[in-house]
Amino acid sequence: MDALAGLLDGPRARGAFLLRSVLDPPWSIRVQDEAPLTVVSVVRGHAWIVPPGAAEPVPLVAGDVAVVLGPEPYTVADHPDTVPQAVIHPGQRCETPDGRGLAASMGLGVRTWGTNPDGGTMMLTGAYPVRGEVSRRLLDALPTLLVLREDEWDCPVVPLLAAEIAKDEPGQEAVLDRLLDLLLIAVLRAWFARADAPAWYRALADPVVGRAVRLLQHNPAHPWTVAGLAAEVGVSRAALARRFTDLVGEPPMAFLTGWRLALAADLLRGTDATVGAVARQVGYGSSFSLSTAFKRERGVSPQEYRTGRPG
Repeated sequence: MDALAGLLDGPRARGAFLLRSVLDPPWSIRVQDEAPLTVVSVVRGHAWIVPPGAAEPVPLVAGDVAVVLGPEPYTVADHPDTVPQAVIHPGQRCETPDGRGLAASMGLGVRTWGTNPDGGTMMLTGAYPVRGEVSRRLLDALPTLLVLREDEWDCPVVPLLAAEIAKDEPGQEAVLDRLLDLLLIAVLRAWFARADAPAWYRALADPVVGRAVRLLQHNPAHPWTVAGLAAEVGVSRAALARRFTDLVGEPPMAFLTGWRLALAADLLRGTDATVGAVARQVGYGSSFSLSTAFKRERGVSPQEYRTGRPG
């Protein structure tokens, strides 16, 4: 499993929040739902995203897609200076700034919300409610706001999602979840293909280090050593250690440890497997050895992590 595949096996959309917004100016929405990751696609018209902190507002036009990392609040508006008229709270509760509910008054049909069904701006929004641990390395590499312009990628998922989002048919939630996953992966793959991708992702293109990374990711339970990994990729131990560290930013065994613990974290919260079974799946000889490494990394035991104590 590589890191992009890990994204789908980590925070996989399960009943994700999906909404089509149709709006006429002036409009402004303050989003403080604490979702760890949200995808916003402009289907027609334009919008501005005002990121958290002192970051400059970013314009979006039809065909552009943005990925916003939470949990800090941000604003989407027709213009950066427009005062927010709606606030999205955790649980996707929508209110005016003074606390009056808006769900009923602005509802325009199935998964559709706004001021006018023929409004000049149409956006699709998909929010992931959970941040999975397998993808922690991946998501930590992303900026708070990532924007892909229409001419920077070619993906048919947005029109398909736009067509499906307002349908109310059997199994529709599962269809939309999978389409949101596909859209997110397409966006990230296109973004990572650019020069500003993280070092570990660029390293995948290296004929030696890329193969080594894939071997570690695809078979974390193997009793890897630097010497054994070097033999598999056909270089000396010293050459692999040096090249891997230069390209990935950490030594091979440190990378493997991080990957194993991320997998373990995801298994602990996503399955009923015992700590011992999880340990064997990710390459630790016993529950004790996994617990020692896990607690050193996260400050809590695997069992404490499983029951929800923050790490």
